[in-house]
Amino acid sequence: MDPRPAPGGARLTAPPAEHPLIEAILAPHATAIGADWRGYRHHVYRVAALASVLGPVTPEITDKLAIAAAFHDLGIWTAGTFDYLDPSMALAAEWLTATGRAAWTDEILAMIQDHHRIRPIRTGDPTGLVERFRKADWVDVTMGLRTFGLRRGYWRELTAAWPTAGFHRGLVRLTLARMREHPLSPLPMLRF
Repeated sequence: MDPRPAPGGARLTAPPAEHPLIEAILAPHATAIGADWRGYRHHVYRVAALASVLGPVTPEITDKLAIAAAFHDLGIWTAGTFDYLDPSMALAAEWLTATGRAAWTDEILAMIQDHHRIRPIRTGDPTGLVERFRKADWVDVTMGLRTFGLRRGYWRELTAAWPTAGFHRGLVRLTLARMREHPLSPLPMLRF
């Protein structure tokens, strides 16, 4: 999962590898995710890969990014809501405790809570992972239009390894449904 091009630099030379934590987290939720399985799984891998190239990595950082990526939107399907941050964070907190990673809870929950923040995170992020994760999700959600210093074609190369598989169309569908049901709160996950 570590393609590591310099932000303005080299091309993706090999597809990012599957990450065992992502697979372990997503597998029990395959039925809930249903037809969106491939699209969400690929989104998770793209976000984790993008966050990895936006700063230095260690095995621990790679694992933290993988865990946050796997859980960050999961509540859409497990709780059946587009107001999914709290359900996603609850799943992550439970899993982190159950797997002996409770010490990572605050940082990973912050990554999930703030991944749709509009403005940069300037305080309360001592490692910088929350901001990296926010940027990575924005790169993927905007289909590479926002780059945060990454080479312009990098997102397209990443989608060759992990195709969008209808993920972005699904987001539009969910947004429109939410707008019909909750016109005064169409995007409850956005933070300013």
